[in-house]
Amino acid sequence: MKSLLRAVLALLLIAALAAGAAWQWLRSPLSLAAPSVELSVEPGTNPAVVARAWVAAGVQTDERLLYQWFKWSGQAKQIRAGSYEVHAGITPRELLHKMVRGDEVLEQLRLIEGWNWRQFRAALAAAPALKSKTAGMSDADIMAALGEPGVAPEGRFFPDTYAYSRGVSDLTVLKRAHAAMKKRLAAAWEQRASNLPLKSSDEALILASIVEKETGTAGDRAKVAAVFINRLRIGMPLQTDPTVIYGIGENFDGNLRKRDLVTDTPFNTYTRGGLPPTPIAMPGAASLKAALNPAAVQALYFVARGDGSSEFSDDLDAHNRAVNKYQRGGK
Repeated sequence: MKSLLRAVLALLLIAALAAGAAWQWLRSPLSLAAPSVELSVEPGTNPAVVARAWVAAGVQTDERLLYQWFKWSGQAKQIRAGSYEVHAGITPRELLHKMVRGDEVLEQLRLIEGWNWRQFRAALAAAPALKSKTAGMSDADIMAALGEPGVAPEGRFFPDTYAYSRGVSDLTVLKRAHAAMKKRLAAAWEQRASNLPLKSSDEALILASIVEKETGTAGDRAKVAAVFINRLRIGMPLQTDPTVIYGIGENFDGNLRKRDLVTDTPFNTYTRGGLPPTPIAMPGAASLKAALNPAAVQALYFVARGDGSSEFSDDLDAHNRAVNKYQRGGK
């Protein structure tokens, strides 16, 4: 009887020691093969495979022990897919909790107001850790994948900073930017001023893109929009250089010449009346708002002052004086 008791006590002691050792292991920093170790967990990955992958990536522990911790915790099935990075000092408990929380490493892609579609695609192609699905797709293919077949991509994506998980596709980021622009445009259209000479939110998007390219000065946006709205009301050509430059495309060398203003293209607003057929850039929220809520002014002209702002005029004589003053050095 005494021998049986001693055996039971010994087993209890061993169990207690094992439990203590396990508890200490859970609270102790894991050894890493490098200052930081990264791992991408794909959706549906088995917890045993996750444990093995961490060890293979550089977490220096027994993969069976790591898996048993995942399993024993009751949270193994809560591990989320994503890209993770761990640093020296992380414990087994913290490692699991990081994956359960989905506390993953995110990259960022910044899309700038006024960029055109060509610049947007170049930024996507250069974005780090972004899987390319659109590299072999035409513009038409991309828009069809986004649910808008036959729609030109220009201006259809909202400029913003987008965070994304490593390894996601560029089409995923495109979908987010596309959805963001649709939402912003719809909201701006709902809050538009009355009696605008714009037939649809698409026309508003085109006008907003022109406003975006014509000024970067916040205080001038609504006035610039008013000039174009006033011209549209009376049937006056918009005569805006950014649309001409857009029509020239990649052949534009940075110098807009007089011959460019008289060479007809679908985007030449000197030779053609009304709005161009598509936006010419990605407008930001401020330009969307300005296009649909222009300033209450009668101006038909504006000219750059040379300090980033513009001088606005109601008639051609006043405009010519402003041009002479600010562009030709007159008084």
